[in-house]
Amino acid sequence: MVMTQKGFGLAIGLEEKGADSRIAQYEINYRIPKRDMLEQMAVVLRVSPMNFYSDAPGCSEDIMQTFFWLDEDNPGAINLFQLVRNPGKTNSSDNAAVRYNDNDDWPVHAPVGMYFKYGLVDQFMREWLLRKEELKAGSITRNEYFEWKLGFPQTCDDYGKYEPSVQWKKGG
Repeated sequence: MVMTQKGFGLAIGLEEKGADSRIAQYEINYRIPKRDMLEQMAVVLRVSPMNFYSDAPGCSEDIMQTFFWLDEDNPGAINLFQLVRNPGKTNSSDNAAVRYNDNDDWPVHAPVGMYFKYGLVDQFMREWLLRKEELKAGSITRNEYFEWKLGFPQTCDDYGKYEPSVQWKKGG
């Protein structure tokens, strides 16, 4: 969506006179929009207001937003993979190492892995892994992937179990 500063200002409820200059002031951090204005901006842009602020720092959605923006600033910095449960408890130990081959596309130094025992974050991470796999396979575009992240968590569908409240795929 392409929108002028004036068009955006009008869409969020600013008066015609000065709408473009107010948006310009927000863009250069001369003025800081209040929370209700941020919420209106999110509605007009069809993105989650969490892109602008968070109600509960450290909440699952906030954690995911941090990861999403790191992923945008440094594409390829976050690599997700599904762990597979070892059946039974044969030879179990506290060794949590994930094995990889040197000839794989891994960094020179062994990466550090992380997993969460935090239900909602686990669910969100699984869906994020699915979206990254869809992007790699070409079943979604880079723009669709970005739209999914911007609208998160309203774009989540829990692996197709329900319709997301915000549509992000161009084809559906």
